Amino acid sequence: MTNNHLVLVLAKNSTTSKMAKRNKRKQTKHLSNVKTNAKQPKYSATIAPKAVAKTRKDIASWKKAQQLTKLEDNPKWYLQQQLYDEILLDALLTSQYQNRQLKALSERIVLKKPNGEIDEEQTKLLNSAVFTNEINRHILDSQYYAHSLIEFSFNDEGILQVDLIPRANVDPLNGAIYPDYTEDKKILYREASEFGTWLVEFGEKNSLGLLNKAVPHVLFKRFAQSCYSELCEIYGIPPRVMKTNTQDPSMVKRAESMMRDMGAAAWFIIDESEQFEWAQGVSTNGDVYKNLMSLCSNEISLLFSGAIIGQDTKNGSRSKDESSQEMLKTLIESDLSLVEKYWNSIVIPALVRLGVLKGELTYGYEQHEDLKQLWTMTVESLPYFNVNPDWMKEKFGIEIEGKREQQQQNNLGIGLDFFD
Repeated sequence: MTNNHLVLVLAKNSTTSKMAKRNKRKQTKHLSNVKTNAKQPKYSATIAPKAVAKTRKDIASWKKAQQLTKLEDNPKWYLQQQLYDEILLDALLTSQYQNRQLKALSERIVLKKPNGEIDEEQTKLLNSAVFTNEINRHILDSQYYAHSLIEFSFNDEGILQVDLIPRANVDPLNGAIYPDYTEDKKILYREASEFGTWLVEFGEKNSLGLLNKAVPHVLFKRFAQSCYSELCEIYGIPPRVMKTNTQDPSMVKRAESMMRDMGAAAWFIIDESEQFEWAQGVSTNGDVYKNLMSLCSNEISLLFSGAIIGQDTKNGSRSKDESSQEMLKTLIESDLSLVEKYWNSIVIPALVRLGVLKGELTYGYEQHEDLKQLWTMTVESLPYFNVNPDWMKEKFGIEIEGKREQQQQNNLGIGLDFFD
C-alpha cells in the first residue's frame, strides 16, 4: 500500500513538472510575439565617458578654449563646455541663471487647434509630462551654452525619453558628434535620417553662448576672492617671528617645537643677526578687492537680468529694484517667445511624426492679466459706465448684491435770504 502510494505521488509530481514546463514555453512564446514601442537611444549611447581634470582656470584657459572652437579642421568644444560648467559654481551666476529659467518653466502651456480652440486633452498631456520641461530646459539652455542637441527615445512602457547629447562632444558649426572628443572620428548628425525626428537641435551655429561673456567676470571675481582671503589671513592672524642661534641645531629644533605649539598662524625662524621687515605697501582693509568683486557681480547681473537686482541699501532703492524687475520680466517674455518658436517649427512636427501628438497644433502660453491695472481702470470708469456685477465677481471675486441707495440730504429749508 505504501509503495503504490509512493508511485502515485511520483507520477503526479512528474505530470505537474511537465505541465509547468509546457506553460513556461507557451508564456515565453507569447512574450516574444508582443510588440512594444521601446526604442533605445542611438547616438547618446555612443558617447565615451571621460574623467574631467579639475585645475585652476584663468584667462589663458579661456582663450585656449575659444581658439579650439575656431579651428578650421575638427573644431572641439570640450574645453569651452568644461569651462562653462566650472563658472556655474559661482553662487550669483547660478542664482541669475535659475531666476530666468525657473520663471519661464513655470508658465502653463496651451495647445490650440487651427480654429483657435484649445485642445484640452493634449494640453493636459504636455502640462503633466516630464519630457515637456526637459525639452523646454534644453531650449532655454541653448542661449547660455550656445546649442542643445537632444535625442528622443521610448522606454519599455512606451513613454517618451529625452537625452541630451553631451555638448562637449558636439560641434554645432559643422553638425558633428565626436563619440570621443579627444579623437577626430565623428558622425555628421545633420545628414542622418533621424535628424528632425529622433534628433532635434536648438541654438545658433556661430554663437558661443551667453555664458562665454560671463567667463572673465567670474574668473576675476575668483581672483579677487582669493586675494581677499589671503589678506584676511595675513592681517587677521599675523605671522610670528622668532630669533635664535640658527647655527645650533638644538636651539633651532627647540624653536620649531615652540612655534608649532603656539597656534595656527604662519611662522619662521631667523638668526639673531638677521632682520625681518614687512614691505611697505598700500595701507588697505581690502576695499580694492571688494570693489572688484562688486564690479564683477554687477556685470553678471546686467548680463543675465538686464539690470542689477537686489542692490544693497547704500546704492539701491525701491524704484530701482522695481525697474530691474520689469527688465527681468521683459527678458523672460523673450525666453517664452523663443520656446514657442522652437516648439511650433521643430518640436511639434517631430512629436507628431513620433505619434506623441496628433493633428495640427500651435504651442503657446496662457495669457495673464494685470489685475492691479485692471482694477484701477474699473474704479475710474465706475462714475461714467455701468459695470456687470457677474464680471466683477469673476475677475476680482467681489460679491455685488445690488446698487447702494443714495442718502438724500436733509433739506433744512434755509434760503439764501435767511441772513439778509
